Amino acid sequence: QRLHILAGLLIAYLNLDEVIRIIRFEDEPKQELIQHFQLSDIQAEAILETKLRHLAKLEEMKIRGEQDELQREKDKLTALLGSESKLKRLIRDEIQADADKFGDDRRSPLIERKAAQALDETALTPSEPITVILSQKGWIRAAKGHEVDPQGLNYKAGDAYLMQAQGRSNQNAVFLDSTGRSYSLPAHTLASARGYGEPLTGRLNPPSGAAFTATLLGNADDYFLIASSAGYGFLCQYHDLLSRNKAGKATLSLPGDSQPLPPVAVHDPERDRLVAITDQGYLLAFPVNELPQLSKGKGNKIIGIPAKKLAGHEESLTLLTCLPATQGLTLYCGKRHLTLKPSDLDLYTGERGRRGKLLPRGFQRVDWLATADS
Repeated sequence: QRLHILAGLLIAYLNLDEVIRIIRFEDEPKQELIQHFQLSDIQAEAILETKLRHLAKLEEMKIRGEQDELQREKDKLTALLGSESKLKRLIRDEIQADADKFGDDRRSPLIERKAAQALDETALTPSEPITVILSQKGWIRAAKGHEVDPQGLNYKAGDAYLMQAQGRSNQNAVFLDSTGRSYSLPAHTLASARGYGEPLTGRLNPPSGAAFTATLLGNADDYFLIASSAGYGFLCQYHDLLSRNKAGKATLSLPGDSQPLPPVAVHDPERDRLVAITDQGYLLAFPVNELPQLSKGKGNKIIGIPAKKLAGHEESLTLLTCLPATQGLTLYCGKRHLTLKPSDLDLYTGERGRRGKLLPRGFQRVDWLATADS
């Protein structure tokens, strides 16, 4: 704007006599100046506000000198605004100059920290012992502590105890259904065991006709054996079973009309021994690391069951467990039981997918298993 005004004053200086005449004799000198010399409103106003004696003293060289100086400054600013690199360099130089002039030694240390992350809600949840109880009709509840007797709790008419899982209140509880899908809910949000609990179908959306068959509690890197009654299975980690969707996610592919078996915790996937038993009394043991680790799928064959017997529902895989190679196993068959020492289990050890060996008579219908001291 100053350059613009100087241009008007220069015109006035070069035509000083005519400017004086217009100011003295014209009724509207401002409009006359604008029309006569093609000035802007600002330039005409500046001429009228300048005293004649000051205007007379103005020298052309002085005006042109100031004009040139301002033009150079304008060109410099225009160049800065037109170049991002020049502007950044100017800002850097000015900041450095201020730092040199006003700065002193840093009094607080510079510390590099990790990038900020969203707060994990589970980090605020108390970590307390908890027992999750699943009923046969798919009702779920949670009791504090690990000393609760889930079979001694009250159940709705026509319902009964199915399974329990022990863990911590800040973990996610996993549920599996009869179609091989897995689901998860924060354990601390489950209904209290003081009542009947709540139906899982109120919070999850399983496929039509599906029933909940198992529940788990664990840490993200814990290992579990997932298998079907058709004799196939695989190892996975707990985080592979988690799902944020109410509809869950497909985890175990079921051959034919087979059913999922309750997942088995694997404490040492490199050294534990897997023991598989069919409902016809065939037992096979082998290192659990012979199974693949997957996040979902059908898995590999665990024990060999003749195709005709499997298709005709004459035989299926019913019991699985994983235990250290130095630990024995007790088989409970009705009122009788049979304890197999580690050396006894060695006799049943074979390659994964083999038929296995038949248990002694009277112990071929195994109801449940328990680890035994070696």
